[in-house]
Amino acid sequence: KLKLHACAVQLPIGLEEEHRGVVDLVSKKAYYFEGKDGIDMQVKEIPPELMEEAETKRLQLVEAVAEVDDKLAESFLLEEDPTEEQLQNAIRRQTILRNFAPVFMGSAFKNKGVQTLLDGVVNYLPCPSEVENIGLDLTKDEERLVIGGSPSDSLVALAFKLEEGRYGQLTYLRMYQGKLKKGDTIHNMTTGKRVKIPRLVRMHSDEMEDVESAQAGDIVAVFGVDCSSGDTFTDNNVKLSMESIKVPEPVMSLAIMPKSKLAMAQFSKALNRFQREDPTFKVSLDPDTNQTIISGMGELHLEIYIERMLREYNCETEAGKPRVNFREALTKRSKFDYLHKKQTGGSGQYGRVIGYIEPLPEDNPANFEFVNELVGNNVPPAFIPAIEKGFREACNAGTLIGHPIDRVRVVIQDGAAHVVDSSELAFKLASLYAFRQAYSGASPVILEPIMRVDVVVPSEFQGSVIGDINKRKGLIVNSDQEADDVTVTAYVPLNNMFGYSTDLRSMTQGKGEFTMEYLKHDPVPQDLQKDLSENFTKARIMH
Repeated sequence: KLKLHACAVQLPIGLEEEHRGVVDLVSKKAYYFEGKDGIDMQVKEIPPELMEEAETKRLQLVEAVAEVDDKLAESFLLEEDPTEEQLQNAIRRQTILRNFAPVFMGSAFKNKGVQTLLDGVVNYLPCPSEVENIGLDLTKDEERLVIGGSPSDSLVALAFKLEEGRYGQLTYLRMYQGKLKKGDTIHNMTTGKRVKIPRLVRMHSDEMEDVESAQAGDIVAVFGVDCSSGDTFTDNNVKLSMESIKVPEPVMSLAIMPKSKLAMAQFSKALNRFQREDPTFKVSLDPDTNQTIISGMGELHLEIYIERMLREYNCETEAGKPRVNFREALTKRSKFDYLHKKQTGGSGQYGRVIGYIEPLPEDNPANFEFVNELVGNNVPPAFIPAIEKGFREACNAGTLIGHPIDRVRVVIQDGAAHVVDSSELAFKLASLYAFRQAYSGASPVILEPIMRVDVVVPSEFQGSVIGDINKRKGLIVNSDQEADDVTVTAYVPLNNMFGYSTDLRSMTQGKGEFTMEYLKHDPVPQDLQKDLSENFTKARIMH
C-alpha cells in the first residue's frame, strides 16, 4: 500500500513477555534494554542461538537495499559483504530519496528499542540542512520559493503544535531559518500581530529546559503566544508562510450540545482549543435555533473532535444530523432597478440603485466583486461603501435554501439620491432588496460539495465497491491494481457519503479503507434542488 521498499534493520531478541532487546543487522551487535523503563542499554555480541537467523536477515536487508541503491548493488553482485559504514550510507541515501524505509523493532509499552530508534533517526533521516523546505511568498500571491535554512537568515518559524500546559498555552515552534532569542518580538504572518517571547524552552518529554536562544533546525516551545496551529512567525524582514493562509471552507456541519449543563464550561474550553489547533474546524451559533454548530472537512473529522471532548475534557455531547454546507450560485446576468422609499414622521429613507449582477468566471480567484460604473453624482460617493456592504450581506444567504452565494459580480451603473432622506442605511437596504429582485432572474442553482474519494480494497471486492459508489451517484475516474489491492478514485457528492465508513467495512469484511478530501462545488440535480428549496420554505414558514 505504501508503494515503498521496506525491510527490517533489526531482529527481536525474544517475543512478547520474553522480549529483552534487539539485534542490529547493520552493526551486527545485540542491544539489551534493562533497568527501569529500559533506560540502561547494554551492547553485546549476538547470542549464538540467533547468529544464523541474523546472518540470513542481514542478507535479506542487503538484497532489499541493493534493489534501489546502485553502489550497494555492485558489492552485492560481486558477493562482497558490505561493511557497517557502506550499508548504513546506502540505507541513508535511499531513505532520504524516499525509495526505502528501514523498519525498527521494540516495545513502546516496556520502553525497549527507543534508544536504537533515535539512533536510527540520526543515522538515516536527513538533517535540516539536507532538506529543501518550501515557503510561500505572501507578497507574490503565495508563490512557492525555497527557504535557505541558515541561522544567519531572517527568522522563519512554524507553530506546529499547541498544548494546554500548567502556565497556559504552550506553542511548539519548528525553526526553519534564522535565530530566536528570549525577549525578541516576532510577527504572526496569519494575523499580522506582533508578539514578544517572554520564555523559551526546549522540551524533553514532559520536562522543560529553559534556553536563551534557538536557531534553524531546532524545535522549541514558547509561552504566552496566542496563535493557531499552522501560523508562521517571522522577524518581519520577510513576508513568508510555511503553510497556506488560505483555509478551505468547511464542507460539513453538525449541531452539538453537552448532555449536562454542568459540562458547559469544559465544552466551551474544548471548542476554543480545537479552533486554535485546527484552522479548518469552525464553531458558530445558529441565530434561528440558538444551537452551537461545528463545521469541518468531513464526517470523520467532526467525529474525532467529539470523541476528544469525551476523552480529554470528560464532556459527553449530543450531536444532531450532519448538515452539508451547500452553496448557491448565479448562472446568468440579471438586471436590477430598485427604489427604496420610506416616509416616517421624521426624515425618511430614500435610495435608488440601478445595475446588474452576473456570475464571476471560473478562473477568477475572488468570490465577490463589486464594480462601480457610476458616472456623475446621481449617487454621492459617500454612499458607495454602504451600497457595496448591502450587496455583500445579500450574498450571505440566498433565497433558495438560505446558504451563501458563490462567485458574484455586482455592477452598479446608476441610481438616485434625495438631499434630505438619503442615508447610508437607505442605500444599504436598497442594495439588499435590489439583489433579491435580480436574484430570481439570474436562474440560481444550488451547489453541493463534491469529494475526491480514494478507496483501497482487496481486488475481490472491487465490483461491490464500484457498484456502491455508482449508487451514491459518484463518478469513477480511475482504478489502479497494485499487487492484491485495487485503488478506486471517484468524485462523489458529500451528501451521499454519510455512513460510508460503516458500509465499506461491511462490504469488504473490514479490509477496505478510504480517504476523502474536498474537490469542488457542483450544481445539484434539478429534482434535488426542488426538494431542498421546498424543505427550506416549509422550515422558514414553521419558524
